[in-house]
Amino acid sequence: AELRKASKRLSCHKRYKIQKKIREHHRKVRKEAKKRGRKKPKKDPGVPSAAPFKEELLREAEQRKQRLEELKQKQKLNRQKEQEKKRKLEAKKNAAKIQEKAEGKESSVKSKAKAKKLLNKNSKKSFCRELQKVIEASDVVLEVLDARDPMGCRCPQLEQAVTCSGGDKKLLLVLNKTDLVPKENLEKWLNYLKKEFPTVAFKSATLMKDRTMEQVTKRRARVDLSRTTECLGSKSLVKLLQEYGKTQNKAIQVGVVGFPNVGKSSIINSLKGVRACNVGLTRGVTKSMQIVHIDKQTKMLDSPSIIADPSNSALALALRSIIDTEESGSADVLEAVDTILNHCSKQQVTIHYSIPDFSDTEEFLTLLAQKRGMLKKGGVPDVENVAKILLCDWTGAKISYHSQPPGSWRPPPYLTEKKIAEMQECFNLNKLEEENNNTLQALKYPSPASSIIFQSTGMVNGTIEENKVIEETSEWENLETSKEGDAEEEEDFTESDDDPDDVEEEEEEEMDVEEVTRKAKLGKRQTSPTNSEKQIAESEHSNSLSLSLDKTADEDDAYDFNTDYV
Repeated sequence: AELRKASKRLSCHKRYKIQKKIREHHRKVRKEAKKRGRKKPKKDPGVPSAAPFKEELLREAEQRKQRLEELKQKQKLNRQKEQEKKRKLEAKKNAAKIQEKAEGKESSVKSKAKAKKLLNKNSKKSFCRELQKVIEASDVVLEVLDARDPMGCRCPQLEQAVTCSGGDKKLLLVLNKTDLVPKENLEKWLNYLKKEFPTVAFKSATLMKDRTMEQVTKRRARVDLSRTTECLGSKSLVKLLQEYGKTQNKAIQVGVVGFPNVGKSSIINSLKGVRACNVGLTRGVTKSMQIVHIDKQTKMLDSPSIIADPSNSALALALRSIIDTEESGSADVLEAVDTILNHCSKQQVTIHYSIPDFSDTEEFLTLLAQKRGMLKKGGVPDVENVAKILLCDWTGAKISYHSQPPGSWRPPPYLTEKKIAEMQECFNLNKLEEENNNTLQALKYPSPASSIIFQSTGMVNGTIEENKVIEETSEWENLETSKEGDAEEEEDFTESDDDPDDVEEEEEEEMDVEEVTRKAKLGKRQTSPTNSEKQIAESEHSNSLSLSLDKTADEDDAYDFNTDYV
């Protein structure tokens, strides 16, 4: 049966209602029109025939009309010319763009990279330049050391540059993060270091209030309020600097230098009592020299971090080099974590993180990720992010570990008895020792059992001179250019008409290859006769992964009931 169209018939009540509404509306419109009144355009009456000089007036009116028409035409022509110019400029720009594309993007990318490099403050060259400025401008240089590994924070190149400068420059050692080391260990280190340079025990303040913020806002939910925010050792350091300033009869400039994450900026903030310098867990937050006035007689100069030389040991590069955990590759971070764990006692690490015994770094990170609930899609442990967090914890002021000072004291070759006496001149060392004892009494120490024993590799070589970083900077430029080139290639790849299935298969293959290489690298670091069987098992596992990629599409789509993700 055919469906009938809906009828348009209305009930009389509804129809009358609509008609009434229409009548009311028309009435309203007429009323408003009456109020407004009808304004007809007034006609030009023209010049009356009885008026004198009628012909002259008409002539003038015609002339006015002609002038107006001429003006309009001129304006039209000007507009047309401007439009033509714009079109020509656009055409030239388009032609230039087409030429650039035709010539190739390599030259333009390189020129852009060079221009960026000149302005880039993150380059190693600029870091060295700024550090040199601080050393030259300062009368007293404070070398900040992490109390957990003081020898690993000392830079022989810096100490030699200051001691052999020829002027009246003084070098002081500031032992920061003293609350993360057992008391006995800290006393040993103070006794060892004071033989070479005057050493100040210091505990910088944390959770400082920003000077630009009137109200303190809780930026992060997890804030460790158990740690004290008070500063210890600031009074003794300020007194020491003020006394030296009085002996010199002038206002002194104090440069604060050291490796990344030793607490240079936080010491300045603690002395000032306000957050004057930016502080963060990421390495290399300070990128240029900053001047902070403590009082009328003392100026503090904050400097960028010392750049660790690539010839250093793997541990020194892991803890002291400027690694950006967000930008750097996962392999670098995993290698850094591996070297750190190799220099610690395994038993203490398992107790500290409360995880079961592990065979290698990969297993340790997977256990830690599972414990902390850091999982990817499908319940896979997020090893990379756990490694990044762990590395930040070890360089930041979170984990308590300590290293033992050398058994016998041997001064470095650049430090003679005469140089040591020169560095200790104009400082009241007895007063300094008393102040250090007061700070040691006021500190809250971790128990020796909870602090992890750490094997230090000794002094870390650093590059201070700008000329020695030329080759490294050129490598950085090449890396940047290659990154930009890769990004452009990716853009072109997305525009191509390849099959999406092929692209997905290639990406999966690359991911598996990366996992296998990562495991192989970690396996090489922990070579032993017992681990050889494990390496074979890992290689077999990687082979099975590569074989699983060769399955057909039907087999991939089929659900495997043996694998269940909880």
